[in-house]
Amino acid sequence: MLQQQEKLRDNIDVLELHDESGELSNIWFDALKTAISLADKDKTIQLMTNVHAADVGDVLEALSADDRFALVSLLGDSFDYSALAEVDEAIRSHLIDLLPNADIARGVADIDSDDAVYILEDIDEPEREDILAKVPALERMSLKRSLDFPQDSAGRRMQSEFIAIAPFWNVGKTIEQMRVDKDLPEEFYQIYVVDPTYNLMGIVPLDRLLRAKRDVKIKDLMNDDITTIPAIMDQEEAAYIFDHYDLVEVGIVDENNRLVGVLTIDDIVDVIQEEADEDFRALAGVGHETISDSVFSAIKSRITWLLVNLVTAILASMIIAMFDATIQQMVALAVLMPIVASMGGNAGTQTMTVTVRAISMRDLDRFNMYRLINREALVGLINGIIFAIIIGIVTAFWFSNISLGIVIGIAMVVNMAAAGVAGILIPLGLNRAGADPAVASSAFVTTVTDVVGFFAFLGLAAIWFGL
Repeated sequence: MLQQQEKLRDNIDVLELHDESGELSNIWFDALKTAISLADKDKTIQLMTNVHAADVGDVLEALSADDRFALVSLLGDSFDYSALAEVDEAIRSHLIDLLPNADIARGVADIDSDDAVYILEDIDEPEREDILAKVPALERMSLKRSLDFPQDSAGRRMQSEFIAIAPFWNVGKTIEQMRVDKDLPEEFYQIYVVDPTYNLMGIVPLDRLLRAKRDVKIKDLMNDDITTIPAIMDQEEAAYIFDHYDLVEVGIVDENNRLVGVLTIDDIVDVIQEEADEDFRALAGVGHETISDSVFSAIKSRITWLLVNLVTAILASMIIAMFDATIQQMVALAVLMPIVASMGGNAGTQTMTVTVRAISMRDLDRFNMYRLINREALVGLINGIIFAIIIGIVTAFWFSNISLGIVIGIAMVVNMAAAGVAGILIPLGLNRAGADPAVASSAFVTTVTDVVGFFAFLGLAAIWFGL
């Protein structure tokens, strides 16, 4: 052990956090694990000094469960709790369960309010109240106000730290005040002009403030044509407004138009990534699963839509069973029918993905909806014709049967045209009904393409060959 400590001390000053590819350096990571295993507090702190919170999150995810807790314990007061906002929910919850509430209270009081709320919102209410009771009064009031807003709302995502000034101030006084104020946000892009009741009157971007003369009144400098976001607005709606108006920072107001916080672009990037990740997982039917979840959690996340898919698969099998006599007389049909269903399923998934994305990005409206429906139907039809010719020729040579090639070609056209229509109409219908198209579309589109594909192919074969 003494040799390990001496080796660690000799090499620690030359270690780099990242390797040439930008990933965590294996050498640095091994040194950290050695320091943790030796419970060497000084070397652990030295290795973690100046490591960004996002990189601390990567380190926590790479360590084993025991080493994660040991690392946080060794770092003590130097651990940046904003790193907990950078890790999977399962890892964060596990660490929160192990850490004393007093340590959590100290940690969340020292970080930005938006990160603190993100950490606290998933903690059970009794324990959360105990943590908040240990937070200093001013920070506690700010955190409670954010936590009172609905889940996934702009109020939950906002940062309570902002600069608000009176309209009768001038530029010189504003700058002097910012120089001496110790409670300024770490980063900010504009200053908010409010009346005595904190009703938002306007904003002054920093570039405009810095270009103005010192004696210019703020009321003459401010922009009163401003965009604000209600605190109760859904975070996805807020992200759309950011994207639509190219915002960098925006004020969050309550129902009385009083300024209660701000949303900045880094918050919205997190929201956009979170919403895109949610839609992506919903399309695959894996719920809120993360890579750090246990086997049981992964099973629980996936089993619901697997059961739905089982039901739809049984429905498709019932269609096949209707033509069991036909299949017995021509075995080639059993060989070929997965091709028809597979091509239709892939075509439907392509259209469905484009449609779900267009819905989530609000690219679809009454002006272009019918044009997109017509386009996707035509794309499905033309692709169906192209692949019908290909599979028809292949089938004719494969089984030395031109008629069979014609049958599968017609079935291919029918199924891919149906896939194009289903891939757009099903998500649109679900969205109109108030359901999440990202969650339910896949199972329904797959059902349509399987049923139509099998019925068209086997039905045509039965008619054509008189089976």
